[in-house]
Amino acid sequence: MTAAPAAPAVEYADVTRVKPVTVKETIYGTVTGSNEITSQSTQSHQVCADVVVQDRLPERDGNVGGTVAGAVIGGVIGNQVGKGNGRKAATLAGAVAGGFAGHAIDKRSDNGKVVSRTEQQCHDEDQAVSNVIGYDVNYRKSNGSTGSMRMDNAPARGSRIALGSTQKTVGYDVTYKYAGRQSTVRMNSKPGDQLTVVDGKVVTQSAPVNRG
Repeated sequence: MTAAPAAPAVEYADVTRVKPVTVKETIYGTVTGSNEITSQSTQSHQVCADVVVQDRLPERDGNVGGTVAGAVIGGVIGNQVGKGNGRKAATLAGAVAGGFAGHAIDKRSDNGKVVSRTEQQCHDEDQAVSNVIGYDVNYRKSNGSTGSMRMDNAPARGSRIALGSTQKTVGYDVTYKYAGRQSTVRMNSKPGDQLTVVDGKVVTQSAPVNRG
């Protein structure tokens, strides 16, 4: 009769330290759309145009026609005043006064010829200007959450953008004490306060890192 195999001896090792093992991982989001961010400003610029201007010339030459006619008339009137030298003085005074009057009438005349000329006229105008200063980019993470971030350029819809980074835990270095000896193993999940030891071996899915 064959003897049944002996049951394995089960013991426990005390966990003395658990150290997470992390790696830096970039977080990405998928672009779902973007909106322009603009600022308004005012710019002044000069606008010039050629304008037709009309001028009216005097009917007579103000230095000859009216002046001479006024002097003659004034002289005739003055000649009729006084006698001898007094008449001569009155004639001279009448001629001078008549000349000034004739000159003034010529300058006020509005029956002269109308001429046209072209001159450039300019003025300042204010214009509103819209400037794009950035974009609010909407994205969706792999876990389904959404958000937005300000960017200088608008990435294409459906492209991936980096949102930053995080420390991702990829395992645990577990230090335990068994039979007076201390050892460390790499485990995928965080253990409790004790590890199972079967026939003197720690039950783990990872190989020991060191022993000592």
